[in-house]
Amino acid sequence: MIFTKEVPPEKNGHSLRPIMLPNVFAMVLAALCVCPVQSGAKDIRDVAADLTVPGMGDDAPAAGKRVRQVHPDYKATSVHHALYLPDDWSQGKSYPVIVEYTGNGGFRNGFGDACDGRVEGASLGYGISGGSGFIWVVLPYLSESGTANVTKWWGDAPTFRPDATVAYAKKTVPWICKEYGGDPDRVVLVGFSRGSIACNYIGLHDDEIAKLWKAFVCYSHYDGEMTGWPYPDADKPSAIGRLKRLGGRPQYILGESGVEGIQAFIESTGIPGNFTYAATGFRNHNDAWVLRPSPAREALRVWVGNVTQRK
Repeated sequence: MIFTKEVPPEKNGHSLRPIMLPNVFAMVLAALCVCPVQSGAKDIRDVAADLTVPGMGDDAPAAGKRVRQVHPDYKATSVHHALYLPDDWSQGKSYPVIVEYTGNGGFRNGFGDACDGRVEGASLGYGISGGSGFIWVVLPYLSESGTANVTKWWGDAPTFRPDATVAYAKKTVPWICKEYGGDPDRVVLVGFSRGSIACNYIGLHDDEIAKLWKAFVCYSHYDGEMTGWPYPDADKPSAIGRLKRLGGRPQYILGESGVEGIQAFIESTGIPGNFTYAATGFRNHNDAWVLRPSPAREALRVWVGNVTQRK
């Protein structure tokens, strides 16, 4: 089921306050990655995949290929991102862009879902595009020195500073658009789990990076919905400050179940916006659901197609 809601501005200067979960409870939820499951939801393994994410090599970028790449300023490091040019790509044409952030590495649950946290393991952007019509980029989270990709949160434990991750995105997204025909006015930021939080935490971190995005797809978790995460400014007031940079741009917010908790948080802020809420129809905490046919995938594709249409 899909709900689209325009959240109105605050009236008479009043708004609901966010409910603050006790930190210990929230940290337990974070550690277990407990996500409520919709009654009757399927397991992804019961539905045959109709898409396979292409393997990633070190070839030169070309139509239909996924390659390992690095921004020129980082060639002396081990930093890299993933770049996929659509199978209908040709030099000189313009394409919308899907930029993706992955979930945390080291995750595994009782359903057999797992995430390694690497750019190589992403599926969400490819499933949305089906391999055609969109440039697909999976950005890394960087160590605080900016010299290596990391698979748990961003930066280094215990500080988890996001600055190097933010800096890489600011350089790399415009560079890819310039080099490969990405339309800078049609860039969609998407993310799963840690990446869903990153849509706002990284993508709306400051005014400069916030300007890169046309729209957002946040799948499972949301910046500010819970407290107790181990990175800086993980509190609700800071998340609300980031959310204000959204500026009315559309967000498609998905979960394994309904996303009532996220919706309640957003509405409690009093920040107006264009939010669509949906359930995947699968019980899995796993971005591979988009590699399988489903009403949820079809609805998501329609939404992304609409928000990336040329004006």
